Amino acid sequence: MKSLLGILLALTSFLMPLGAEDAKPEEGFVSLFDGKTLDGWKINESPAAFSIEDGAIKANGDRCHLFYEGKVNGAKFKDFELRLDVMTRKSSNGGVFIHTVFQKNGWPSGYEIQVNNTQGDPQKSGGLYNTVKNLEPFEDDKWMTYVIIVKDGTVIVRVNDKELVNYKTEPGTSKLLVDGGTLAIQAHDKGSTTLYKNIRIKVAK
Repeated sequence: MKSLLGILLALTSFLMPLGAEDAKPEEGFVSLFDGKTLDGWKINESPAAFSIEDGAIKANGDRCHLFYEGKVNGAKFKDFELRLDVMTRKSSNGGVFIHTVFQKNGWPSGYEIQVNNTQGDPQKSGGLYNTVKNLEPFEDDKWMTYVIIVKDGTVIVRVNDKELVNYKTEPGTSKLLVDGGTLAIQAHDKGSTTLYKNIRIKVAK
């Protein structure tokens, strides 16, 4: 009986999905979040808006942004592929900023990739905010796989393997920084809860 129980426990452990802290980045990718702490990240306006919940970064609170300031590539990314898992709760709005810089308050510079499925804003998850709009929502309370690529002035966004953005920026109007920028996660308001995990990046050489 003990032997059978041991086998069942081992099988259960093997079949259980890995938590964020256990997931290993794909070849060529580097993790930006350890699944346990906000080490390497810096909050600007409202420190209470960000916390760790079940291996994910939880954003909920007054407008605030969490900027990556860790050691990977000097926290400056020009051409890259960013992958992360994102979840929205009901009526929640959020976002992921690219090619931005730390600022003490206000909305960040750069491009925002929208995170919103059922909140009132008609721009839904995966769109390039106010630039390339996605009006078709995904589902709340389910992890979405985001892939964000910047290459030679083009921004590509895929959510759950669906390409929503393939946008070629133009000199003079582009929000992409010449030397690259950092990343930021948005806490939109106290009524919005969004979660982010398995954040990893591959920087183009």
